[in-house]
Amino acid sequence: MGLKIVVLPGDGIGPEVTRHAVRALSILTDAAHHRITFEEQAIGAGAIRQFGTPLPDSTLQACLGADAVLLGAVGEPGFDQLPPSERPEAGLLKLRRALGAFANLRPARCEDALVSATPYRAEKVRGADLLIVRELLGGLYFGEPRGWTGDEAFNTMRYTRKEVERIARVAFTEARGRRGLVTSVDKANVIETSQLWRSTVNEVAREFPDVRLEHMYVDACAMRLAVDPLHFDVLVTENLFGDILSDQAAAVAGSIGMLPSASLGGRVDLYEPVHGSAPDIAGRNLANPFGAIASASMLLRYTANLPFEAMLIDQAVQQVLEMGLRPADIAGSSRPSSTTEIGEAVEHTLAELIDHRHSYHAV
Repeated sequence: MGLKIVVLPGDGIGPEVTRHAVRALSILTDAAHHRITFEEQAIGAGAIRQFGTPLPDSTLQACLGADAVLLGAVGEPGFDQLPPSERPEAGLLKLRRALGAFANLRPARCEDALVSATPYRAEKVRGADLLIVRELLGGLYFGEPRGWTGDEAFNTMRYTRKEVERIARVAFTEARGRRGLVTSVDKANVIETSQLWRSTVNEVAREFPDVRLEHMYVDACAMRLAVDPLHFDVLVTENLFGDILSDQAAAVAGSIGMLPSASLGGRVDLYEPVHGSAPDIAGRNLANPFGAIASASMLLRYTANLPFEAMLIDQAVQQVLEMGLRPADIAGSSRPSSTTEIGEAVEHTLAELIDHRHSYHAV
């Protein structure tokens, strides 16, 4: 098997965490004799400095010619004075649209070793395992018209029935392999797009009689997520609500630095940790690499169709957490482990798991 991955390290802590995701992929694919090639390209603030644009055409064309894209993070405060269309984040939005990846999967799971790192009481969070399926190419982030004129700014929330149907089918399909519950999140009591959303999700639900569907207003869902995360299995919602709720769901995992994501359904799949560029800790070897490494696991599962190899990464992460290694964002009063320490521990553990597998088959 041959797989071409374009790596976009991006800004801030992006290069620090992406480095370890690439190493994990390299270790696994070398051992499994799967050929993966990596090509690095610029995006975000670094691309603005080098090319004058947050998404150079050379980067876009490389991504469109790849099997998957692995992204670190984009964003830098020094560019906040620019219009939104020229900021580093605009490059990511343009890339998402060009790739056509409309379904953003954001899992949040409470690892046993991290129960104490969450703000929840143990009995409220132990065993929590939820998946937010966020529609990624519609809503306020892409709706037209939009603009800022003098003392007035405006955005448009717009959805079509087709857009809702396709994201709903992704959510129901994912739920079939989990606990079989879909929670559709909207604001149908006051917003017309949410009324279309709810009626369309109800129609799609008839195609999945084995999956249970419930509806929640976004405010009620935020409250329920804060007090009863064990209730949820798969949540499906529009772009803005999904962005907000997935950050809130990070509390289940202990930190936003733990969360991976996969953007699927278009020409090329895109994988990235949920966290931002964290410029305040960039270059200090304090970043949490677990989200980026887990994004590499999702790449193996969804794009490469290598579920066993993906499971090995997940096992390596679990074992490193059980060793007590903690990045600064979840270390609490303990001495934090550096990005390098954690990344190398995952890589070493992964190599050991591969060796054990080979030894078992040899016997």
